[in-house]
Amino acid sequence: MGIQKDRVKFNVGGRIFETTATTLANAGRNSLFGAMFDDEWNLNSDATIIEHFIDRNPNCFSVLLDLLRTGELYLPQNLPEKLLYREALFYGLLDHVRSAKWGPFDGNRLRLARSVTGQAPGDGTAIRAGPDGGCCVAHGSMVHVYDWMMEEHPPINLDYQRVNDAGWIDSENIVLSACERLGKGDGGMGLFSASTGELRYKFNVKHENQVKSYTAGALSFSSDYKLFSSCKGRSNEYGIGVWDQVTGKQIDFFYEPPGWSLGDADKLQWLHGTNCLLVATLFPRKDNCYISLLDFRDKSMVWSWSDIGAPITDERRVRDAIAMEETSSICVVNEYEDLGFMDLRRNAGSVRWSSRSRLMKGKMPDEPCYPKLALHDGQLFSSMNDCISVFCGPDWVLTSRLRRSYGGSICDFSIGGDRLFALHSEENVFDIWETSPPPII
Repeated sequence: MGIQKDRVKFNVGGRIFETTATTLANAGRNSLFGAMFDDEWNLNSDATIIEHFIDRNPNCFSVLLDLLRTGELYLPQNLPEKLLYREALFYGLLDHVRSAKWGPFDGNRLRLARSVTGQAPGDGTAIRAGPDGGCCVAHGSMVHVYDWMMEEHPPINLDYQRVNDAGWIDSENIVLSACERLGKGDGGMGLFSASTGELRYKFNVKHENQVKSYTAGALSFSSDYKLFSSCKGRSNEYGIGVWDQVTGKQIDFFYEPPGWSLGDADKLQWLHGTNCLLVATLFPRKDNCYISLLDFRDKSMVWSWSDIGAPITDERRVRDAIAMEETSSICVVNEYEDLGFMDLRRNAGSVRWSSRSRLMKGKMPDEPCYPKLALHDGQLFSSMNDCISVFCGPDWVLTSRLRRSYGGSICDFSIGGDRLFALHSEENVFDIWETSPPPII
């Protein structure tokens, strides 16, 4: 770029700022500043124009300009955070602000950023992280939606239909699964606007060319825009349904085989490498546990495990399961946070348990929550009582714990948008954990 055109002057709300095109180029092409320059980052306007007037808040402009200069975000105490976010949205710099507030996700470097008290009474059902750092929280038939700034959007009310699961299609759309109400012909799944709570369309189940009412349960999504859900109908609609996320049309159904459990599944997980779906039905929803891998291409169950016929104690009750494709294994957890592993290369193999939390025995809270598992970027997460454990390495060594004392046991947690959200059971509160941004060298 030409030296004579590199210096740029702004009049923002009556205050004069001078910077360079090099600094403004850090904002990127999708910003307001990107529209002011040509492909070489020279000003598009006449060279005689030496000052550009912008009728916006000068204090926020000063903070955002320093962010472009240094990569660091410093917010003065007298400047409201939400005001800065509004101004960053105007300039097209929200992604820059987000990146400066927290860094790439790392379970071993997480810090408690804040806790949010919800609006609904009673225990939460589920919390799901959105792709842009927001989340949604289900309480009974109500779902509260928050953007990444923790501004609450209009809630989604399913009119006394209990929400079983939730999932984000993208930052603007949420899928909810709900229980059928007898005599009402409702339930199932719907796609809702995250910003308005408006129902956009429902996902119907057809059996023998007739639309059926059903209860939808666990959800999962594939990279080729397929939506999976466990389904329970009144006749033979027990199994796993598949829909097109874009059109909402049903495209497949895997019927539950005799002696197995699919329609009551607690967890679904799409495996991108093998193009199979993990389906886990767990105690106490059923007296026995059923874990299987389904291949929809030829309607086959390519791997399965169950504890039917095995001597069962509380120490061996599987409470959650997650597939780990890189190691061709499935990790399970019991109510004492002992981890167990099964080899996907061996069908109907036994669980290899690894005792990690014997100290928890005899110290269970009055209302314990069952452990949950999550896998993110090679790190394994497990919730237990009021903390979340992080395991790393080929032997899954415990490397850190996330804990806070307020709110009671963690009933659910979710990772997404470079954040971890933890929902507590005894108080209507959820925590937001973030990784500190890397230091500027």
